[in-house]
Amino acid sequence: MSACVPARADSARTKHVHPPHSPPPHGPRRFRVAGADVSAAIAVFLIALPLSLGIALATGAPLQAGLVAAAVGGIVAGRIGGCPLQVSGPAAGLTVVTADLIQHYGWRTTCAITVFAGIAQLGLGCLRVARSALAVSPAIVHGMLAGIGVTIAVAQLHIVLGGTPQSSVPDNLVALPAQLANLHPADLAVSVLTLTLLLLWPRIPGRAGQALGKLPAALIAVAGATAVAALTGLRLPKVDLPSWSSHALASLPDGPVLGLVAAVLTTTLVCSVQSLLGAVAVDKLVAARPSLTGRVKRSDLDRELLGQGAANIVSGSLGGLPIAGVAVRSSANVAAGAVSRNSTMLHGVLVVIAALLMVPALELIPLASLAALVMAVGLKMVSLNHIRTVTRHREVLVYAVTTCGVVFLGVLEGVALGIAVAVGVALHRLTRTRITHDETEGVHHVHVRGQLTFLAVPRLSRVLHQVPHGADAVVELDGSFMDHAAYETLQDWQKTHTAQGGSVDITGRRPGTRISEPAEEDGCRCRPWTPWRNHQCERPPTAPPRGTAGRSATDGSPAGNLGTSTGPNTPGTRDATGARGATGGSSAPDGPTGHELARGISAFHRNTGPLMRRELARLAREGQQPSQLFLTCADSRVVTSMITSSGPGDLFVVRNVGNFVPLPGEESGDDSVAAAIEYAVDVLKVRSITVCGHSGCGAMQALLAAEPGGARTPLQRWLRHGLPSLERALPDVDVDVDEQEQKRGAGRARPRLAGRGAADTAERLCLANVVQQLEHLRAHDSVARALGAGDLELHGMYFHVGEAQSYLLSEDAEGSVFELVRETNLTA
Repeated sequence: MSACVPARADSARTKHVHPPHSPPPHGPRRFRVAGADVSAAIAVFLIALPLSLGIALATGAPLQAGLVAAAVGGIVAGRIGGCPLQVSGPAAGLTVVTADLIQHYGWRTTCAITVFAGIAQLGLGCLRVARSALAVSPAIVHGMLAGIGVTIAVAQLHIVLGGTPQSSVPDNLVALPAQLANLHPADLAVSVLTLTLLLLWPRIPGRAGQALGKLPAALIAVAGATAVAALTGLRLPKVDLPSWSSHALASLPDGPVLGLVAAVLTTTLVCSVQSLLGAVAVDKLVAARPSLTGRVKRSDLDRELLGQGAANIVSGSLGGLPIAGVAVRSSANVAAGAVSRNSTMLHGVLVVIAALLMVPALELIPLASLAALVMAVGLKMVSLNHIRTVTRHREVLVYAVTTCGVVFLGVLEGVALGIAVAVGVALHRLTRTRITHDETEGVHHVHVRGQLTFLAVPRLSRVLHQVPHGADAVVELDGSFMDHAAYETLQDWQKTHTAQGGSVDITGRRPGTRISEPAEEDGCRCRPWTPWRNHQCERPPTAPPRGTAGRSATDGSPAGNLGTSTGPNTPGTRDATGARGATGGSSAPDGPTGHELARGISAFHRNTGPLMRRELARLAREGQQPSQLFLTCADSRVVTSMITSSGPGDLFVVRNVGNFVPLPGEESGDDSVAAAIEYAVDVLKVRSITVCGHSGCGAMQALLAAEPGGARTPLQRWLRHGLPSLERALPDVDVDVDEQEQKRGAGRARPRLAGRGAADTAERLCLANVVQQLEHLRAHDSVARALGAGDLELHGMYFHVGEAQSYLLSEDAEGSVFELVRETNLTA
C-alpha cells in the first residue's frame, strides 16, 4: 500500500524548472491514452449506445439525435468540463422536458432551445454561480427525479404493450385500460425478455457471473431481445435511422416569446442542476478509490457548467438532444477504472464510429426493447433510499409535493412548487417555538424548545412573568438561535428577577449561549462535546475563589457556560458561607467535580436520554454484540466514540496507561488485559482488534525519562511492558529486555508517518509502540487461533490529538507506515 499524501494534493506538487536559456529536457508531449481509460471507455460506450437510442425514443425525437448527444457529450463536455470522470449525454432526467418541448414547438425549435440553454449555461459559468445550485434542497432534487421517473415509466408502458403514449401522465393513465385490452403479444414478449435479462444478468452466481458481469446488463438485455426477435421472425416496430443527409438541424425558434424563455430556463435549470449534483457524486466515488488520490482533481463546478453549456450549443446546432451529466454512465466510468478525461472523450469517439458504421445492426433493435429499458431506468429514479433519507430528515412533504407537481403539472412548475413548500417548512420550523413552565420542589423551570425569535417574544414574556418574585428559576434553552429581541427580553427579565431577590440559572444545549454581561467578558468558546471545565475558557481575573479549585459561579462549569447565576442562592451552588442554596437538589455531591458530574448527568437525562432510551432498551434486551475490540490509552483526550463515530454497542473498549498488551506469561503477563482479549475474541466473537496510540502520550514520555534501577512503583512496573517498544524505536538505547527481543529488534524498519517524519523521539516511540503491541497480540492463544481461522483482523491506529487526524497502519515495501485516513463514500 502506498504512503499517504498530504490532505491537500496541491501542496505535494513540485515545480520542475529547467535552467534559463536552455531547451526543455523533453520533447513535445505525446498524446497517450492509458489502458484503463480505453477499457473504461468501451464499458461506458456499451451502456450509452442503447440508452441514447431509448431516451431519444422516449422523447419523440429522431433516434439519431440520441447518438449525436452522446457523441457531443463525450467529446465536448468531456474535454472542457470541470469533472474529468463525469460522462455527459442524453439523460433520462431531461426526457419529460424534451418531450414537452417537441410536442409544443417541434423538433427544430427544440434544437434551438437547446442552443440557447447552452448559452445561458455559459453565462452562469462565467458568473461563477455554480455553487449556488447546490443550495437546492436534496428533497426537491430527488422529488424532481422521481416525478420524471414516474412520467417516463407510465409513458413507456404503452410502447411496451404495443401502443402509443399520450402527452401527459393523466392521459396515459386514462388510456391504460384500453391499451391493456388491446395489447400486442409480440411487443409484450420482447419487453418482458428485455426486463428479465436486465434484472437477472447482474445476479448470475459463481465465477461465471463474475466474468459475465463485466458486460453491461443494458447491452445484454437489448442484444438478447434483438437476437430472439430476429431468430423467431417476430414482426415488430424497429429502430429506423434515416440517412444522415436528411438529418434535421436547428432552426430559428418559432413561438411565443414568453413560452420560449420559460422553455430555455427550464432546460437550463434541469441540465445544470443534474450535471452539478452528478459532479459532486463523482467526487465522492473518486475519493473512495485510493489509487486516484492526487491523480484526479476535484471538480471545478464553474468549469463543468461551461463545459455543459458548450456541449449543449454544439449538440443543439447538430440536431442532438439536450445534454447533462449522467449518473449511470459516470458511475460505470469510475467503476471501470478510468483515470482521466480521455475515457469520456474516447467513449464519444466510439459512439461516432457506431453511428456511422453500425446502422444496419442498430436497425434490428425492436422499439419495445428500448422502451422496456427506458422504463426500467425511470423506475430506478424513484429511489427507496432517497425516500428513507428525506423521511429521516422530515422532508417527506417537500419530496411528495415536488414529485406530484412534476407528474401532473410539469418539471418547472413542480420544482417551483417544491421550493415554495421547502421555504414554508423552513419558516415553520424557525417560528415553531414551544415555551412551557412547571415547578419542581420549589424551583420554577421554564422550558424553551425551538428557536427564539421576535415572533416568540410575547409568549416568552408571558411565561417568564408566571415565575413568582424571589423564586429560584431555571430557564432551559433547547435551540441554536436567539435573535436580539429575544436576547433583550430574557436579559431584562433576569436582571429584574434577581434584583427582587430571586435567582436565575440559564442552561441549554448550546454551551456557548450567553445572557449576562459578566459571562460575555469570559470569552468562552465551549463546544457541546466539552461541557466540563477542561477547555480554554478564560475567567475574569477578579473572580472570587471557590473551594480549592478557585472556581466562581461563572467559571467553566456548565452554569458558567450556559448563563449566569447572580442570585444569592443559585440552584446547585454554594453561597459565601459554603452552605448549599435552597434548591431542593441537595443530593448533588459536594465539591466542584461532583457538581460538574451531577450537572452532566442531569443534562444527559434531560437531552440525550430521551433520544437514546429506545436504542439502549434494545441493547439491554439483546445484549452486546460489538464488532471490534478497541484497545487504547487511558488519556482523557482520546474519546473513542468521537474519533470513530461509533455509538453504544459498537466497540468493546479496553483502556490502560500506554495502550499496552502485555505478553502472556507468568512474569510479564497481565490478567486484566488478557482476560479482556480472551472475552472479546472467544465470547463476543469480535471481527477485528485495533490498537490505538496517540500523540503526546504520557506513558511514552515516562518511558523515555525512566532511570534504570531504583524503587519500582506500580506505575514503573507497568511501564516495563513498553520496554520492547523502546527497543524497536530506539535500538541504540540500552534497555532491560531479553536477548530474544533484542534479536527480533535488530534490523527492523522504524514505523513512520506517511508524508512526513516523526516530529520527535516521543512520537517515534508512540508509533513503534502500536506496532509492538500488535506483535504482542499475536502471542495470545485466542488471537492466534482466530487469526489462523481467518475470523479476525488486527489494525494499528495513531491519533494526533493536536491535528484531530487519524492514521491507520499499513505494510509496504519500506516497512510499517501510518497512512492518513481520508474521506470515504458515506453512502456506500
